[in-house]
Amino acid sequence: MSLPFSLTICGLDELPSHSERGVSHVLSILDPDWPVPDAFGSYGEHARLELRFHDVIEPQPGVVLPRLSHVQEILAFGRDLLAEPAAGAGLLVHCHAGVSRSTAAMLLLIAQADAALAPDDLADTLLGIRRQAWPNLRIVELGAAELGRPALVTAARTIYRRQIERRPELALSMEAIDRAREVRLAAADA
Repeated sequence: MSLPFSLTICGLDELPSHSERGVSHVLSILDPDWPVPDAFGSYGEHARLELRFHDVIEPQPGVVLPRLSHVQEILAFGRDLLAEPAAGAGLLVHCHAGVSRSTAAMLLLIAQADAALAPDDLADTLLGIRRQAWPNLRIVELGAAELGRPALVTAARTIYRRQIERRPELALSMEAIDRAREVRLAAADA
């Protein structure tokens, strides 16, 4: 896949290291009560979309679940960048750890940018950007429905499988934080 801008995913602790890269667009996904990261003060001029919701896939008391409106905002941000990418444009997507919400958002943006990518290609592309990706399934499901691309869920399953093959302990870790549905998806027949 070839886009007219660079793609980066990171966590909060990595934000300062990207300030000199000339990032033109930032998708910032934060917990609802988290302060705006100070690092953005050193980024120079950039377009930024800030979304606030928790990294969960099922309703729970006291949490803000990712919603369809969040996914629609992510996709609109991506469409705007695709419509008129400036020379040297770069998209940075971050969440707290750069593993779940941000990788799910990037998966949607990649799928939107190239509708021909098959599930394995989507998975390969995302893992090439962020090796530790474990995309939030709720965001992926909402995005798959919004884009009419069920292949996004298949790509997520492929990523979960590869991550569990590489690090089997992830299955228990994800189950412990109420993400068992993702683990079951990894084990499901293709």
